Amino acid sequence: MAHFEEKIRKMLPKAYSRKLVAREISTALTHFKHLVPVMDKYFYNDGTSKDLMSLTGTIPAKIGGKIFNIPVCLWLEEHYPYAAPICYVRPTREMKVLSGEFMSSNGEVMLPYLNEWKNGQCDLGSLLQVMRVTFEENPPVCSLLHQPQPEPSFNSCCMQFHSLPQIISDDDGGMCLCIGGEDGLPFQPKHETNC
Repeated sequence: MAHFEEKIRKMLPKAYSRKLVAREISTALTHFKHLVPVMDKYFYNDGTSKDLMSLTGTIPAKIGGKIFNIPVCLWLEEHYPYAAPICYVRPTREMKVLSGEFMSSNGEVMLPYLNEWKNGQCDLGSLLQVMRVTFEENPPVCSLLHQPQPEPSFNSCCMQFHSLPQIISDDDGGMCLCIGGEDGLPFQPKHETNC
């Protein structure tokens, strides 16, 4: 691990607390093996950019009894660990971000742990654990359906509504499920669910 930590330290520009940051990254990567440290260009909302250290890859999350690898990128600014990382979920082309309480529509992760970040009390390993638990309870992405699906079978959901759901394509290539109401008319769009 010391050799790997030294390689990370050499990647970091001198503006970073190189020894401390390299140790934290190395420790986090022992638990989250599908992340890799990368120096890359980060673009801020005001259009400026800066070369920053990032951890890029996937973290596993158990959702509905299955393990899903959630693609993420954590950016460490030069004053890390005195400031929280900037965290994003990076969906593939087959995924869509599910914005909500902990996720913006552009994929930025918004956790209380990040808002309350304190040097010495918070670290990358703990942040990644919090992200995993949060993603398990609030999935950050869903799969986009690009191909027609086989005819749905009758199950308790279909029987509950006394009709088969219809799969309808929308303009952006996604699909939605439309279930008729008791009066035979489809629910209003605000009651339909994408993904």
